[in-house]
Amino acid sequence: MKILVTGGAGFIGSHLVDALAEKHEVVVLDNLESQVHRGKPKYLNEKVSYIFGDIRDGDVLRRALEGVEVIFHEAAAVGVGQSMYQIEKYVEVNTMATAKLLDILVNEENEVKKLIVASSMSIYGEGAYECDSCGVVYPKLRGEEQLKRRKWELGCPYCGEVVKPIPTSEEKPLHPTSIYAITKRDQEEMCLTVGRAYGIPTVALRYFNVYGPRQSLNNPYTGVCAIFSARIKNGKPPLIFEDGLQTRDFVSVHDIVHANILAMERNSGNYEAFNVGTGKATDIITVAETLINLYRRDLKPEITNKYRAGDIRHCFADISKIRKKLGFEPKISFEEGMKELVEWADRTEAEDRFEIARRELEERRLVK
Repeated sequence: MKILVTGGAGFIGSHLVDALAEKHEVVVLDNLESQVHRGKPKYLNEKVSYIFGDIRDGDVLRRALEGVEVIFHEAAAVGVGQSMYQIEKYVEVNTMATAKLLDILVNEENEVKKLIVASSMSIYGEGAYECDSCGVVYPKLRGEEQLKRRKWELGCPYCGEVVKPIPTSEEKPLHPTSIYAITKRDQEEMCLTVGRAYGIPTVALRYFNVYGPRQSLNNPYTGVCAIFSARIKNGKPPLIFEDGLQTRDFVSVHDIVHANILAMERNSGNYEAFNVGTGKATDIITVAETLINLYRRDLKPEITNKYRAGDIRHCFADISKIRKKLGFEPKISFEEGMKELVEWADRTEAEDRFEIARRELEERRLVK
């Protein structure tokens, strides 16, 4: 079977490519974005055909699609904060390029029989919460006045009492709080809608906070584990916004690959969206302290007590749906995954560009 992986030279895409190439013919379309890559990565798979081009280019897309039966659409501009001032770029790369891909699929001859699209937990906005008086609630973004008072936890949208975070299921209403998140929702909804209409089995996988080897340590707009790693490797303390007790669901890239393979091989997930996480909440201070210990550095996390526009407080996955329908079970523990990340990062060059990214956000009044 011939498979196309867009963004297949990137962090998640390259791991997926390695797994697929063991059994299938794989072609990769990737533009080697300079913010992520410094030339061609050394880990590119020799069994795979690579097309280095822009997914926004229709002719490049058509060439990549020749003879393809399954598409894994991983390509995207990534970075929540950056998306708030590079709006046109993020909409073009994420929303419009996906529209172009779908346009070709429904209007031109092709052999595509399945589409799996990488979605994101960011489309939820805040996660799900429980109020002692009102039950399960879905608060929206915290207001400016609350954040100025450094009152970080959320209140019930009905009675105002402080609420407790609970696992976020796929049934939660979507309230994206950044341009990036809006474009990821666009990708998911367009793919599922067109897939249903034209009978192209489509699955959307909502990735939670992915980490692991090959995550760019030079990109200050990437995941927090990579950003912290670059700081620590350069002898600088991880900088943490708010009070560090905000939580996320950190999932190994190997578990993400496993979920993608299941989505391809099983029809029970067709035309549906699934969370891909561990179901466990981990606070940001724990991430920073774990990495410092693994790198064996004499550092302490720096709590800034500042906040970023659009940041959410808590969100971790309810994975009961993907367990039931696709048989997915996360296999890599947080401790195992962090150890693997550090062992890889110790052999990898890391330029700490976090201060540059922070200054850009501050200049645009997105950090306060």
